[in-house]
Amino acid sequence: MNAYVILITVCAYLLFMFVIAWVAGSKSDNSAFFNGSRKSKWYIAALAMIGAPMSGVTFVSVPGMVSSSGFGYLQMCLGFIAGYLVISYVLIPLFYRLDVVSIYQYLEKRFGAASYKTGAWFFFISKILGASVRFFLVCLTLQMLVFTPLGLPFFLNVFISVLIVFAYTFTGGVKTVIWTDSFRTVCMILAAVLGIVFISKNMGLDFGGLAASVKGSEMSRIFFFDDVKGTQYFWKQFLGGLFTAVAMTGLDQDMMQRPLSCKDPRDSRKNMITSSVMQVFVVFLFLCLGVLLYQFASANGIGETGDRLFAAVATSGLLPGIVGILFIIGLVASAYGAGGSALTSLTTSFTVDILGGMKKDEASLTRVRKLVHVGMAVLMAIVIIVFERLSDTSAINAVYTLASYTYGPILGMFVFGLACKKKVRDSLVPLVAILAPLLCLLLQLNADRWFGGYKFSYEILLLNAAFVITGLCCLIRKD
Repeated sequence: MNAYVILITVCAYLLFMFVIAWVAGSKSDNSAFFNGSRKSKWYIAALAMIGAPMSGVTFVSVPGMVSSSGFGYLQMCLGFIAGYLVISYVLIPLFYRLDVVSIYQYLEKRFGAASYKTGAWFFFISKILGASVRFFLVCLTLQMLVFTPLGLPFFLNVFISVLIVFAYTFTGGVKTVIWTDSFRTVCMILAAVLGIVFISKNMGLDFGGLAASVKGSEMSRIFFFDDVKGTQYFWKQFLGGLFTAVAMTGLDQDMMQRPLSCKDPRDSRKNMITSSVMQVFVVFLFLCLGVLLYQFASANGIGETGDRLFAAVATSGLLPGIVGILFIIGLVASAYGAGGSALTSLTTSFTVDILGGMKKDEASLTRVRKLVHVGMAVLMAIVIIVFERLSDTSAINAVYTLASYTYGPILGMFVFGLACKKKVRDSLVPLVAILAPLLCLLLQLNADRWFGGYKFSYEILLLNAAFVITGLCCLIRKD
C-alpha cells in the first residue's frame, strides 16, 4: 500500500476528529475538562467505554496473539464482566457520594495525605507506562507503513503523533474524549467487520464456511482447565480479569472519567454494565479476525506474525485497497483516542492530586492545567522512544504485566479502605506500597524453581494487593 495513500487517509481522519473535538470542546471550562460537567448521556458514555480499553493494542495485538494463546483471552474478558459489576455496585456509588474530581481523593479522606499521594503517584507511573506501550505499538506500525518508506525517523513519528493528541485534548478534556472515543469505537468495529468480510470473500468462504473455518482451527480454543501451573489456566485468567478490571478500570482515573461524567450513579451503572458485555463481543470479533489473518497469511506466503500480522495482510495488496484504508482508520482511531484519553487523565490527576489544583482559583487552575498538559505530552513522547529501544514482547502482555505491579498497591489500598474501618499510620503507607511490588517481582522470578514449575500470570496483581493489605493491617493504629 502506497505510503502517500496512507498519509492522506490519516490526515482525512484527523481532520474529521478535530472537527468533533472543536464542536465538543467549545466553551469548555475546568469542570468540563475534568469530568465533562457531569452532563454526558449514559449511552454515549457506554459507546465510548466499549472502545476506551481497546487501544491499538487490542486492534493489532489481539488478532496476532491467537497463534500463541488461542481464544484464551476470552477467559480474561469474562472476568472483566464480573469486575465491572463490582465497579458498578461498589465504587461508582462511593465516588458519586464523595463528589470527587479525581478518584484518588478517596484515599485522602480515608487514610491521609501520604496515602493519597501514594495512590496518585502509582497511577501516574501506571498510566504513563501503559499509555506509552499502547501508543508505541501504533507508532511502530505507522513507522513501518508511512515514515520508513518516506525516509523519516521514529522520533519524528512520535513527535507528530503526540502533538496531534495534545492539540485536540488541550481545551475540551473529558468532554472531547467522550465524543472522540465514541467515534473511534465505531471505526474499530467497522474495520474489524469489513476486514473479516473481505478476507472471507477472498478465501471463498460464505458465512457457514467462515464459522466452520474458525471453529475448526486449533487457534480457536477458548477454555483451558488442564494445566493448573500454566499461565492460560481458566481460573487464573478469570480472576486475573476480574481484579484487573477493578484495578485498571475502577481504580484508574483515565477509565473512570467517562462513567463519572454521567449525571448520576444510576446512569453511570447502566453505562458500565452495557459496555462490559459489548466489549466481550468485540474482542471475540477481533479473535475471529486473527484466525482468518493467519490462515490468509499462510496461504499467501506472508511471514509476519504477532503484532505485525494485521498490518502486513491489510497492506499486502492481495486484498482490495479498502481493507488497507479501513485498517489505517481503525488503527489511527484506536491510537489517538487512547492517547488523548490517557493524556487528559494524567493532566487531571497530576493537577488535582499531586499539585493540589482544586485549592486554586479558576484562573490559576486553568493556567496550571495547561502547563501540566504540555509537560505530560513531552514525558509521554520520551517514554515511547525509550520503550522502542527496549521492547521485546507482545504489547498486550507488556500492558497487563506492568499493570500487575503498578495497580496492585492501589487495589490493595482501596480494598483495605472499603473492607476495614480502622485507621493506619499514614506516613508508612508509601513504604508498604513500594515493598509489595518488589516482593512480587522476587516471587515471580523464582517461582519456577521454588514452586515446582509454577508460572505466575496476571494473578500476580492479586498477590501484590494482598501484600499491601497485609502491610496495612500491620500499620493499624491501636489508638
